Amino acid sequence: MLIFPAIDLYGGEAVRLYRGDYAQKTVYHHDPTQVAKDFEAAGAQWIHLVDLEGAKSGETPNLDTIARIVRATGLCAQVGGGIRSLEVIRRYLDIGLSRVILGTAAVTDPAFLEAAVAQFGEKIAVGVDIRDGCVAIRGWTEQSAWTFEAFCGRLQSLGVSTVISTDISRDGAMEGTNVGLYRRLSTDYSMDIIASGGVSSLADVEALKAMGLYGAIIGKAYYTGAIDLRRAIEVAT
Repeated sequence: MLIFPAIDLYGGEAVRLYRGDYAQKTVYHHDPTQVAKDFEAAGAQWIHLVDLEGAKSGETPNLDTIARIVRATGLCAQVGGGIRSLEVIRRYLDIGLSRVILGTAAVTDPAFLEAAVAQFGEKIAVGVDIRDGCVAIRGWTEQSAWTFEAFCGRLQSLGVSTVISTDISRDGAMEGTNVGLYRRLSTDYSMDIIASGGVSSLADVEALKAMGLYGAIIGKAYYTGAIDLRRAIEVAT
């Protein structure tokens, strides 16, 4: 199982939100590039980046910061947040991103999703952010009409290869990950599933690995010291 240490970007800084609430933001580091270098030194192969401002605005305010991170490390990188056009996808891929994550637009613009998958294939992942059984959009500020089961079924039918699924209620809460959710996703769908939200202990990592999950994102638990990244990577491998 791959470990994806995360950097959430806001104003060019590495931050974390509590359960997706922009009013509950903690700045963990003023230099995200150094954080990425620390990930690489701990043995990470991938990095998970989120432009939190872009998630709300649909723009790419942290593009330069992301480009610096990619240039400064040998990490494979995936990015999400506000990616709602083929032009933005190309912009990210052109600076060396390995994978681009579609969120809101995958829900609200079916034609765009289909075009992105057709043109960029496995370089496209989709974020399925779940609150009360439904898919949340626009930086988790709105609830869509899609249940996560129906939406994941549609993604699979379109040929999406990778899904990053977040249980919003667990994100940043340090309450453990939703093992039952990820077991269900990994059983019901043939896509690569990346668990996000609430991975806060080595026991969480072990449980996700045991079910054969493709990957797990570690965010707040790294920044608070609850998980040693090097050890998590060893456990997951």
